[in-house]
Amino acid sequence: MVKKTERIGLWLSVVVLLCICGPISAQDARQAQWLDTWAKAVERANSTFIQIPGPNPVLVRGPKGSWDSYKIEAGDIFKDHDTYYLYYHGQGSGRGWKVGVATANHPLGPWKKYEKNPIQSFGPCPFVLKEKTNKFYMWFTGDSYKGGGVGLATASSPLGPWKEYEKNPVMKNFGYIGGVVKYQSKYYLYTAYPVGSTGSDYSPMALAIADRPEGPYKEYEGNPILGQTPWGSWDDGGYSEGEVYLQDGIFHMFYGGAKLQPNRMQTRESIGYAYSFDGIHFTRHPRNPVAIREIVPDAGALAEVHAYAEGPFIYLFHTLRYNNGEEDLGVQVLATQKPFKLRMPILIDDSIEPSQTTSLKKCVPLCLDSITTLTLTGESTYGPQSSRPVRLHIKTSYDGFKYDTADMLSLELSCAPGKTVRQTFEVKPNVKYIKVQMENLDKSAAVSDVSVYATVGG
Repeated sequence: MVKKTERIGLWLSVVVLLCICGPISAQDARQAQWLDTWAKAVERANSTFIQIPGPNPVLVRGPKGSWDSYKIEAGDIFKDHDTYYLYYHGQGSGRGWKVGVATANHPLGPWKKYEKNPIQSFGPCPFVLKEKTNKFYMWFTGDSYKGGGVGLATASSPLGPWKEYEKNPVMKNFGYIGGVVKYQSKYYLYTAYPVGSTGSDYSPMALAIADRPEGPYKEYEGNPILGQTPWGSWDDGGYSEGEVYLQDGIFHMFYGGAKLQPNRMQTRESIGYAYSFDGIHFTRHPRNPVAIREIVPDAGALAEVHAYAEGPFIYLFHTLRYNNGEEDLGVQVLATQKPFKLRMPILIDDSIEPSQTTSLKKCVPLCLDSITTLTLTGESTYGPQSSRPVRLHIKTSYDGFKYDTADMLSLELSCAPGKTVRQTFEVKPNVKYIKVQMENLDKSAAVSDVSVYATVGG
């Protein structure tokens, strides 16, 4: 990590050198400016991340009999105009992978699955890149290609329809797609490859480069760009997918690092980070892992990581593998600066019948590690005949599994018959986890469109 004192030292070295060599030329000034930019970039890349677990699970498997009822795994997170698109691949009763998408107006949702899912059945590991206003490319790992080759599809909308490239695969046997970066008019394709070389279904990270999305792609001769760490490290089993994106002149890689277990589905994964200034030579973050699985209740692994950066936050979407091996989608948020404020949905329901209370399972666990401020915003639409309010019951837990039967706090939304009421309450975040239940105190009238949003700060 380049500390402030080290950056000052670099500057002093330049100043001394320029004093010895004579007056400062325009080239010297440019070199000094470049050195300061480089030092600041390294300092920023090595800064401490603050992990904030999102509203997990952020997307769940489909109902019995649906195409994604067996399992779902994370794909790309992508924004076009004001809509966010979360791609994922899933399986139903069969074992063939298909790709679906969900949309939202905020990275933390709530997410709504596209009614025309699945949007393609070519293969898993989708990654989407927008080239023009109406030109979208999707790279994926083809199920039908021998050795798991890389396929390409195009569409005029993020929702498709997607048309498979007639000359697929664009690259044979090149692992699981992590991401594609367009850099200096070239396409940098990042994958986990060769699959199974560090452990069952795990790999180093590899790179291939092409002049066009369709290829031909040339494998980087210095692969792997991120190799296996020494035995005993937190990620000594290799990696699942890891997305690379370019921002502020730095290539950022977030990846799932594996601690192998005899049973593949019990392998433990947390999230690591590495950065590069040329897209080829990556440096691991000195404080890895930057997001740990232990903070998410019942999480066995945070796998197949895909990243999206916006403002002071990095949203890490991943496969949320539970300890029993089942899978949904999860999200971890990394705050890159203080102070911060982040709003997320923790309870959404269509309605609450008279004298009924939402189940504790309906609310996702809210982890308050590293959180110093918390507000809860409740919302409910009352019926014309409503005469009693909706009550919020706040339950606490030390481990995210067992919640107290007694309320830490109870709050009431003002009753306004025939109207929507929204109220915000300040709560002291002096516990580890909380969940919220909403109770309709009215004995004869239902309420609709109920929700609770949490705004956490630090």
